[in-house]
Amino acid sequence: MLEKSYPYYLANKPQTSKEMMDVLDKYTGKCATRVAVPDAAAVEKAIASAVKATVPMREFRPWARQAVLQHCADRFAERQEELAYALCVEAGKPIKDSAGEVTRLIETFRIAAEEAVRTNGETINLEIARRLEGYHGYTKRVPLGPVSFITPFNFPLNLVAHKVAPAIAAGCPFVLKPAERTPIGALIIGEILAETDLPKGAFSILNLDGKHASPLVEDPRFKLLSFTGSQLGWDLKAKAGHKKVTLELGGNAACIIDADQGPKLDKVVERLIFGAFYQSGQSCISVQRIYVHASIYEELKRKLVAATKKLKAGDPKKKDTFIGPMIDEAAATRLHDWIEEARKAGGKLLCGGKRDGAMLEATLMEAVPGKAKVNRNEVFGPFALLAPYQDFDKAVSLVNDSDYGLQAGIFTDSLDHAMRAWNELEQGGVIVNDIPSFRVDNMPYGGVKYSGIGREGVRYAIDDMSEIRLMVMKEG
Repeated sequence: MLEKSYPYYLANKPQTSKEMMDVLDKYTGKCATRVAVPDAAAVEKAIASAVKATVPMREFRPWARQAVLQHCADRFAERQEELAYALCVEAGKPIKDSAGEVTRLIETFRIAAEEAVRTNGETINLEIARRLEGYHGYTKRVPLGPVSFITPFNFPLNLVAHKVAPAIAAGCPFVLKPAERTPIGALIIGEILAETDLPKGAFSILNLDGKHASPLVEDPRFKLLSFTGSQLGWDLKAKAGHKKVTLELGGNAACIIDADQGPKLDKVVERLIFGAFYQSGQSCISVQRIYVHASIYEELKRKLVAATKKLKAGDPKKKDTFIGPMIDEAAATRLHDWIEEARKAGGKLLCGGKRDGAMLEATLMEAVPGKAKVNRNEVFGPFALLAPYQDFDKAVSLVNDSDYGLQAGIFTDSLDHAMRAWNELEQGGVIVNDIPSFRVDNMPYGGVKYSGIGREGVRYAIDDMSEIRLMVMKEG
């Protein structure tokens, strides 16, 4: 179902090139297709075209932006199977999960279509003293101008959507660099965008490696850089100059299981399994640390280990596969080494832990030392650790004992504990009675500490891609 090759997009138009880049089937390791790679001159033209499109995009009316976004959503729905298959191949994501991500792609564009006509301002009462009688204030939001995007491999449809769709809704021309290992989904999005009447230069999608993407970070003509990926984002921020920067840089998400959850453990385990091992754990909000009240620790551990051992691993194209490959063998080797490090330092392996190429078994550990990499760092793979706690304050301190703060979860029937978690956990979001992996595409999403700055979620991204302009009017 994949094409033999795919173009890049320059100023709304598909382009071929002499230089091509292989895209591998992540399960077989074989070349699945090839993509055209732009040269430095094409990068410069993409930026210059985005600058020229600044005014046309600003004047492209909200109803027209809405029509573009709705067209995309409709076309994604028509091509849902193709998009899911491409995602399954290029990312190694099980086909059921790939279909789910296409659904979220459609939803994100539909949300953006709705928000495109809601970018309202406000009336401000300036008559706060006698000397200000007759003065009135009004605000509106105006697009920043050209913006640049760099996206990761793990959600190559929906994380692209969370940058592209708000940019169109806000009226910003953009240049996108999708992940080198998973560019196909972004290029299909580009193909569909090219069907619309967006102003010339409104978008470019460039298949660049990291070495040649520096203009997207450093060029002062861009007014915003939005990056999702690794801790490399902090280095990019330092190089970005005066432009606005938003970063989503991952986490090591924790989940608290309160003492009152004993009767509900089957449902809790079901959600923990999904959160820890969905997409082989390659999610910024994958469940990595599980803190369980001591009174129910042994029972939850037994159920969780048994459920983990039942997960089917293998070819992601098969509908009953739950665990597919990691993005490449190097990623699997890195995490396997971390697991071995923790085991040699005293951690106890409960299940899993074996690796075959890019396939790593779903792995659970307990008694993991606090300084172990699988505790301190982002594992970004099919791994979770368990630890008991005696009182709620200790659970909160365990969650907060991290350099990251993207999202956390808590399963509890206690309103007091839910509110304390919301108040005291150092996170961008707290999910009550579900896993930290929960995300809906209209909610604010982003973190604190090493997890980044800024928020995604369509309306919140539109705010980042626009700015407030004030008008003060004095009565005649």
